[in-house]
Parts: sequence; C-alpha cells; structure tokens
Amino acid sequence: MLRPKPPTMPQPTGRLTPPAVVVQPTTITPATPTPPAPITPAPSRPAIQLTPGTALALVGGGTAVVLVVGAVLVSLLLAVAVTGISVAVVAVVLRLLVNDLHKER
Repeated sequence: MLRPKPPTMPQPTGRLTPPAVVVQPTTITPATPTPPAPITPAPSRPAIQLTPGTALALVGGGTAVVLVVGAVLVSLLLAVAVTGISVAVVAVVLRLLVNDLHKER
C-alpha cells in the first residue's frame, strides 16, 4: 500500500575539482606604535534605593512565595504517604485472602 521511498542523492553541479590555491609571499612591515586612546569611564547607573515600604513589600512577597511552595511540597509528600499506606493495607488484605484460600484446600 504505502511504501517509503528512499531519498535520492542530488547530483553535483558545476566544477568537480577543487580550485587551485595560489600562495603569494608577502612582506612584513613593522607597525608603528600608536599611543593608547584615553579611557573614558562608563556612565554609572543610578543605585537602587529601597524605601521602607518597598523593602517590606519584597519581604512580604518572598515570605508568601516560600509559604506557598512549602504548602505544595508538604501536600505532595502527604499524598505520597497516604498512597503508600493504602497500598500496604491492600497488600496485607490480599495476602490474608490468599492464605485463607490455601488453608481451605
């Protein structure tokens, strides 16, 4: 029905041999030293100034983020623990049922 068709390699076009490289000797002339350009200081950025209100907002925001992330992680850990306990209880019940079946025979 549908069969994959292998790709065909394109045929090369143009010149097939690499061009010849001609190396010409050059003379080296020593450069005259130029005086270094004067260094201009970069314009300084204004420093960030924290007012008591913005500092309090930053601390409050950081605390909120830490509390939310902590609550999410604790809830995930609790979910894993509850799942593990329920699987263990199911395993014990199944083991008791299987042992009961074997004792009756």
